[in-house]
Amino acid sequence: MTLARQRLGRRAEDLAASLLEGKGMVILGRNVRTRYGELDLVARHGDTVVFVEVRSRTQVGQGDPLETVSRAKQTRVARMARWFLAAHRFPADTFCRFDVVGVVFPPGAPPVVTHVANAFWT
Repeated sequence: MTLARQRLGRRAEDLAASLLEGKGMVILGRNVRTRYGELDLVARHGDTVVFVEVRSRTQVGQGDPLETVSRAKQTRVARMARWFLAAHRFPADTFCRFDVVGVVFPPGAPPVVTHVANAFWT
């Protein structure tokens, strides 16, 4: 991954975290490494643990970043979420959900940030 792409991803995650905090969520972790991969953001919203996948694009013509979360990616995120809950000793009946935040960075314009709560179920 190039340095420019890493910076873009970090900026997208910063924007996503700010948006979620503005909606009353508490960020529990960023770039959380699990044995199955990395969770972009983990947040708490009331009694619910929220696992957030952040996707970004540099141009609107590249397609909607929200559409890039494939079924395989959803399965991996769910596996990482189960690991996170067990590793941090959350009760078995803990409510959780999977959100996606898409960020588009159009040239010469402010970023467009879109949050989809309950974006997928596994």
